[in-house]
Amino acid sequence: MAKYAGVSTATVSRYLNMPDVVARETADRIRDAIDQLGYVPNLLAGGLASNRSRLVAVIVPSVSFSIFNDTIDGIVEALAQAGYTAMLGLSGEGDERLGSVIDGAIARRPDGIIITASSTEPIRRKLEKSGITIIETWDLPETPLDIAVGFSHKAVGRALGAFAISQGYRAPLVISASGRRARLRYEGLVEVLAEHDMPPPPIDYLGGTTRFGEGRRRFAHALDRGEKPDLVICSSDWLAQGVLIEANCRGLSVPQDLGVIGFGDLAFAAEMDPPITSVHIPGDQIGEKAVRALIQRNEGQAVDQMVDVGFEIVARATTRRRPR
Repeated sequence: MAKYAGVSTATVSRYLNMPDVVARETADRIRDAIDQLGYVPNLLAGGLASNRSRLVAVIVPSVSFSIFNDTIDGIVEALAQAGYTAMLGLSGEGDERLGSVIDGAIARRPDGIIITASSTEPIRRKLEKSGITIIETWDLPETPLDIAVGFSHKAVGRALGAFAISQGYRAPLVISASGRRARLRYEGLVEVLAEHDMPPPPIDYLGGTTRFGEGRRRFAHALDRGEKPDLVICSSDWLAQGVLIEANCRGLSVPQDLGVIGFGDLAFAAEMDPPITSVHIPGDQIGEKAVRALIQRNEGQAVDQMVDVGFEIVARATTRRRPR
C-alpha cells in the first residue's frame, strides 16, 4: 500500500496511528490508497508492537432515551480525530450488566475506559487493579478512581433549591431516579430548603426507567393521594414531559397552577408547549474533555484529577416567579 500511495511504510504507519501529524496532501494519498486497495490495518499486531490498542471502551447505561448521547457523540468524534476507536458497552438502566461489561472491556486491554455508570466497590477495585486509564464522567466523586470529568450533583440540587425559593415555590414534589447521583441532587435540595426552614419535599423514587410514561403515572399517583405540590422537580426531561401532559389532563395550568423542572436540557425540552425549565449539562464538553485527559495521560503528560464542567439552570415557561 505504501508503494501505491508513493510514500514510505513509516509514513503509512504514522498516518494510521497519528493521522493529524501527517501532511494533508500525503494523508489524502494514503487514504485514497486504503480505499482503492480495501486495506484494513492489523491493529492487534500494531498494538503488540507499540503496547497500544488504539481502542477505548465507552460504558454508559443505555443509548435509548439517554441523557448521555451528547457525551457519547463528543467522545466518539474526539477519539476518531485522535486515531482511536470507541468500543461502546451498555451496562443497563439499572447497571445490571455493569460487571460483565467491565470484564469484557478489561479483557481487551483498551488504552482507556470512559465510564458514566456508578460502580460498586468490587468493580472499583477491579478497575483500579487493571492499570488502565479510567475516566469517570458525569460526576465528581470525592475519591475518583483515576480521573473524573463532570460536575457536582449535590451542587445541582442546591442550585435547584435556591431557584425554587427565588421563584416563590413552597411545596415542591420530587419525581426521581433512584441512583446515587439522583440521590445526591435530592440531598442538596433538602439542604437548601432546610436553610429556609422548609421540610424535605416528598420524593417518589423510580426503580428503573425515567421515561415519559413514568412521569405521568407518578404525578397522577401523587395527585390521587391528595398531594398538592406547587412545583414538580424531575430527574429527567422525559419525566417532566409526562408531568406536563398529566397536569393538562387534570385541568392544571402550567406555570400558573404548577411549576415543572426537568434535568438534562434535551433538545425537545425547549420545544414543548410550554417549554420546560431544565438543568443544562454540557455533555459534549464532558466527552471532549474526557478524551483529552485520556490522551494526555497515555502520552505521559500531567492531568488534572478533577475536571468540573459546571451546569446551568435554564429557566423557561414551565416556571415563573410566584408571590411569596
